Amino acid sequence: MCDFIELQTKWRNIDFKYLKPLYLIMISLKQLHYALAVEKTLHFKKAAEHCNISQSTLSSAINELEKQLNVIIFERNNKQVLITNQGKAILAKAKKVKIEVNELRVLCQKNTSPLSTSMTIGVIPTIGPYLLPKVLPEVRRKFPNFQLKIVEEQSHVLVDMVRDGEIDTAILALPYPIEGLMSFEFWQEDFYWVSHRDECSVQRQEVTSDELELDKLMLLKEGHCLKEHALAACQFKLNKQDTEFESASLHTLIQMVAGKLGTTIVPKMALDQLIYTESELRAIHLNEPGPHRKISLIIRPNYVRTDELTLLKDIFTEQLTIKCDIQKS
Repeated sequence: MCDFIELQTKWRNIDFKYLKPLYLIMISLKQLHYALAVEKTLHFKKAAEHCNISQSTLSSAINELEKQLNVIIFERNNKQVLITNQGKAILAKAKKVKIEVNELRVLCQKNTSPLSTSMTIGVIPTIGPYLLPKVLPEVRRKFPNFQLKIVEEQSHVLVDMVRDGEIDTAILALPYPIEGLMSFEFWQEDFYWVSHRDECSVQRQEVTSDELELDKLMLLKEGHCLKEHALAACQFKLNKQDTEFESASLHTLIQMVAGKLGTTIVPKMALDQLIYTESELRAIHLNEPGPHRKISLIIRPNYVRTDELTLLKDIFTEQLTIKCDIQKS
């Protein structure tokens, strides 16, 4: 821990001339964890709930941390919590310390069997429900002791969580901005146009974007990268007035199509769950240059469990190839 404090004394934008002698400073990882929780929530009560402790315990830990460093990290009153400039620098270093400590723990477990310790994976809502049921049974069969925690969030949230070391990796649909991170692609797929069978010829096997009626096309609302990827695949520039309905759920869009209220676009891996249980619907391949999206695991550059991620990646590719080919036939 003294090494950590010695690093702090080198920060140019922090005045440490009144800092205690190093041997008198005692900073715990728990204090840093609590401080990072406050940074994330900007609310002491919510941070305490996130850490499963009382608000008074968290406040005392933060006060002691500030006292030890002789720096005010948070400005707080009854209405808001603000981070000071010095606090921002301290919290940025604290994030790096947290990541390094987590990776130290992992290194100490490297001699154990692969995928025998816990891992937290983030996944976006337009992938998770359709990918995980296809791949996790095989993961469980091969690695029965693997403890997996799933976090479902939108892409921008997961990217930040990977960067900050809150999760091990995230499953995203690319292209998507991931500056400073690395990606391991394990699947490519095309999109399918979904229509009610009464509004689509039985003989039709392909459809181009020129044949789609924009005023009938229903997509996910803003913030879902699937919408951006679908528009890019069709080379559409859609304005809000071009569509009357947006949803946060592919399932809702499919029910709207079943009600003859429009058409939509879905990825290949979702066909079995969304389409093939609805006999009144037809899914037609979107005949535009592909692949329309690429599915990848994203990690920090120095992440220490890349060998284990490679094992997962290979299982994902194998199972998707088998099960998506079955559903196509």
